[in-house]
Amino acid sequence: MPELLVELFSEEIPARMQRKAAEDLRKAVTNALVDAGLVYEGAKAFVTPRRLALTVTGLPARSPDTREDRKGPRVGAPQQAIEGFLKAAGLASIAEASIESDPKKGDFYVARIEKQGADAEAILATLLPRVITGFEWPKSMQWGNGGLSWVRPLRAITATFGTENDEPVVIPFQSNTVSSGQTTYGHRFLAPAPIKVRRFDDYVQALEKARVVLDIDRRKEIIRADADNLAFAQGLSVIHDEGLLEEVAGLVEWPVVMMGSFDPKFLEVPEEVIIATIRANQKCFCLRDSSGRLAPNFIITSNQVAEDGGATIVAGNERVIRARLSDARFFYNQDLALPLEHGLPKLEESVFHAKLGTQFQRVERLVKLAAEIAPLVGADVAEAKRAAMLAKADLVTGMVGEFPELQGLMGRYYALAQGEHASVANAISDHYKPLGPTDLVPAEPVAIAVALADKLDTLTGFWAIDEKPTGSRDPFALRRAALGVIRILLDNKLRLDLTSLLAEHSLRFPGHDWATTTFGVIEFVGERLKVQLRDEGARHDLVDAVFVLGNQTQPAVPGKKNSRDILQTVQRVAALSALLGSPDGQNLLAGYKRAANILAAEEKKDGRAYDAPVIEEQLKLDTEIALADAIMKADAAVADRVAADDYHGAIAALATLRAPVDAFFEAVLVNEPDPAVRANRLNLLAKLRDTMRLVADFSKVAG
Repeated sequence: MPELLVELFSEEIPARMQRKAAEDLRKAVTNALVDAGLVYEGAKAFVTPRRLALTVTGLPARSPDTREDRKGPRVGAPQQAIEGFLKAAGLASIAEASIESDPKKGDFYVARIEKQGADAEAILATLLPRVITGFEWPKSMQWGNGGLSWVRPLRAITATFGTENDEPVVIPFQSNTVSSGQTTYGHRFLAPAPIKVRRFDDYVQALEKARVVLDIDRRKEIIRADADNLAFAQGLSVIHDEGLLEEVAGLVEWPVVMMGSFDPKFLEVPEEVIIATIRANQKCFCLRDSSGRLAPNFIITSNQVAEDGGATIVAGNERVIRARLSDARFFYNQDLALPLEHGLPKLEESVFHAKLGTQFQRVERLVKLAAEIAPLVGADVAEAKRAAMLAKADLVTGMVGEFPELQGLMGRYYALAQGEHASVANAISDHYKPLGPTDLVPAEPVAIAVALADKLDTLTGFWAIDEKPTGSRDPFALRRAALGVIRILLDNKLRLDLTSLLAEHSLRFPGHDWATTTFGVIEFVGERLKVQLRDEGARHDLVDAVFVLGNQTQPAVPGKKNSRDILQTVQRVAALSALLGSPDGQNLLAGYKRAANILAAEEKKDGRAYDAPVIEEQLKLDTEIALADAIMKADAAVADRVAADDYHGAIAALATLRAPVDAFFEAVLVNEPDPAVRANRLNLLAKLRDTMRLVADFSKVAG
């Protein structure tokens, strides 16, 4: 079957846009093909700095004929309805429609629309320019007189279509001032001559001869392998950076890997600074020696095969890197000259948010909140306050001004240099963590206190000013902050009363309703936890069953203990899952639901709740006496186990109810004619329900 080849040859496409652009081209063309009735076998897109390419295989030479029966209005319908039907169906008169009958709806009109297929070449000549014109780039430009917006000026368009054995045809169309053809070009410097293209296989081979590696993933593998081999030969190892590798592969069409070096005296600067400098300015990889220390070498990826073996290219990069490292060393030494706290007044000039004050005002809140959290997580209060005070001080240093991604890290270096306690220095570095799902969380108590304070202040503040995430929009990374709180608590197995903390902290944002703010943040963190647990495989109904307990607590009150405990919730979900995975748990759930259904029906009928104590003297049968005794013992055991955070023990205590519950429903008539006995038995079922609710709301559990 015929194959389509499309190449859009342009000036350099920014590396960050390339991979997505290739995928967008594939989707746009294949979606348009399917809409036009051209079903294909396979499609693959490719990208280099100067071209987007697409091959679609297994295309038919012609779209199929189609026939559609379109149902119209009933016979005798108003003329306006009939005219609308004729227009939609493309009929000249109602006589061209047929009449069909329905036993229930009577006679109605039907239009039989037959559509002839079209040659694939004609379809492609229409849809390809439409795809190009409608293609969306993050940033684009216009040039020439054609009005086309594109990321960079288009220089050539290849569009061929044909079978393996035939000479392909050129799909004729024009975009802006560029007409389609079958001519592309090789490497800009190494083989710039025009290349005539027939189909994909010879296209790839011709580009390879012209020093162009079409596949970005293959270019990445070439760079990775050559860099590793070059480093290994020198007894070094490459510091791999997937983001940098993706970017570099998007900067070259014919990767050539070389090694350069810099003066070892620059190694007195923190290695993160050196790596950031070399990465940001020259897109080069750094290396380590056999002992794991940073080596005074770097890997260059060139787009040239130099006649002098790369000596000139290496020397040029070394010259630039030497200048950049000199600047970095200057900033570093300048920052070291002053204690970190000397930068705090400058934070008063830096606005955190127009409605939330300056960075200095935020630091004042962090100091207070970290001091409140510290004793709850085993941290020294004075060290937590000191770390919180200095946590943002490096934002005004020269080094962080040059490399914002080093915030926190540079603060740690400066804190250690001025003799701060190691826990304070580590907290300055770690309080931003975790930055993502794979990032480590703070593990030292002082760092935990400051990290939680940082994230809880962010959540409370933006909730207070009603800047909440909406849909996919989350400009202040509040979801990340909430997940950070969750991971810190769970990974460190910390019990923390978030409600009390947030209720107190929300009072530090005057002019806002503290109760609404506190409840909103708690619910938001709870929803993030539910999402995380579900992503990890927890049953959604069990998560909901446990979360309902938290939602039913009293409103938060400053100074009053009123916990929504994240660790407790996770432990309950795990224990509940273990119970319901066993036969005893499944039977107990069935008994619970039977009891709950009876109670709901009788309470509705009687217009009252059954929540009075069970009267022992009115228990007539051995099975109800046994159930009452089992509930009393289980209730005490469950309460004790829950208080001790032993949810598996609490679940085990609930499991003892399985046999007496089964026996009760087999032998006891709940709706006894004697009103007093009936009420007592309903109160017994209510006590069963309440005991089980000490762990979870079993009404939310499916099954």
